[in-house]
Amino acid sequence: MSDQQPLLAHLIELRSRVVRITLGIVACFLALFHWSGDIYHLLAKPMLDALPAGTNMIATDVTAPFFVPVKVTMLVAFLLSLPNTMYQIWAFVAPGLYNHEKRLVLPLVISSVLLFFVGMAFAYFAVFPVVFGFMSAVTPEGVSMMTDIDKYLSFVLGMFVAFGVTFEVPIVVIVLHRMGVVSLAQLREGRPYVIVGAFVIAAVVTPPDVLSQVMMAVPLWLLYEAGILMAVLTGRQTRVPHD
Repeated sequence: MSDQQPLLAHLIELRSRVVRITLGIVACFLALFHWSGDIYHLLAKPMLDALPAGTNMIATDVTAPFFVPVKVTMLVAFLLSLPNTMYQIWAFVAPGLYNHEKRLVLPLVISSVLLFFVGMAFAYFAVFPVVFGFMSAVTPEGVSMMTDIDKYLSFVLGMFVAFGVTFEVPIVVIVLHRMGVVSLAQLREGRPYVIVGAFVIAAVVTPPDVLSQVMMAVPLWLLYEAGILMAVLTGRQTRVPHD
């Protein structure tokens, strides 16, 4: 491990990395700002496709038509700038890590980000059309389904986070196994509890229709199985030699 630097040098380096991360996000946001309306329309498309003909989404707040697309654009800018953000964080922490820690941490971080994106994509392309279609189908006669754009944004962000975190299950399983917290036998024995827990979590997080709950619970279970498989392939390092 490299020699410790003075605290002041660490703080200066940290400030420099934070500034670069912020500039990366701001640059992406400014580049996308002109298309903020189109970006929001893309986010809202699953809901718009499910709405009855002749109906639209509404804005109940005076400033919502401006600020909601801006919020969505800021989120997209943050996601697009993640490679720069990850690099800056890695450049700050890497000098303090052993080589074996670098070989373990970097793949896990990259995999975690990619799996989170996959979870968001799964929610957008697979879950949202089902959920919104169900809501439109069960809307009582005489009631117009017109969703407020701000509340819609809050809903989809919550779903993105829920499915993004769900898709992190293989990483959690691998880390726990590599650290020796759980063995392969314990992971296999815990399978029934994971299945039940997956459906409980899905019932809490998703809307109250069975199909959307199954669409979260089944991937959660399958991802747990994938984590066990990866744990078998990677094995557990019981003794880590220092450089």
